[in-house]
Amino acid sequence: MGDTLVEQMEEFKVPKKAVKRKMVEQTEKEDSNMDTESIESGVLSGVEGTLPKAKAAFPPIKREKLADGSEVRKIPVPSHRYTPLKENWMKIFEPIVEHLKMQVRFNLKTRNVEVRTCKDTEDVTNLQKAADFVRAFIFGFEVEDALALVRLDDLFIDSFEIQDVKTLKGDHLARAIGRVAGKGGRTKYTVENVTKTRIVLADSKIHILGSYQNIAIARRALCNLILGSPPSKVYGTLRTVAARSSERF
Repeated sequence: MGDTLVEQMEEFKVPKKAVKRKMVEQTEKEDSNMDTESIESGVLSGVEGTLPKAKAAFPPIKREKLADGSEVRKIPVPSHRYTPLKENWMKIFEPIVEHLKMQVRFNLKTRNVEVRTCKDTEDVTNLQKAADFVRAFIFGFEVEDALALVRLDDLFIDSFEIQDVKTLKGDHLARAIGRVAGKGGRTKYTVENVTKTRIVLADSKIHILGSYQNIAIARRALCNLILGSPPSKVYGTLRTVAARSSERF
């Protein structure tokens, strides 16, 4: 009888492993639900963060074209160039008006030289040539040299500061400017003649006018002078480089 009761009790016992499996499955389902909820909330929060809250307010575009359809270029004039501009105004005025068929004026209120097209303008692209011509004069080039920008197409102006090459201050900066200019401007004139360019040394700013290749040669020579190379060494390398470039073309 005792054996039969034990057997009956064992039959009615629930296996422990099945309960554990059910518990594990329930916990896995709960974890997966939590993960999906967190992902959805993260996605929603990310989408909400990317959506613009208000319309972007952009300022109105400044029109270069006037009401009558003419285009304008404005060149600011610093105070130290007022007198040279006044003295050479007719030399600047004639090529722009007579040859390029454009209108030019100096606005006393804004202190800008304004160049614009008109009905007589044959080629609108000449507007940029006229602006470059005026800008070159404002930088400090002679009118005759700046006029080459109007006559030739492959001329450019490159500007940089001595501080861009090497950070110099005080007397070190003054000596670097002296090395670039040379005694009585000899070094500057030599670099100009060898590279067939025009150089303006305005305090710590340097402007070079010429073709792309010649500007690169002159700029390399000036950078070597700023870095401390003696002029004799720069002249030697300059002549060899200029000879090579003349042989190529």
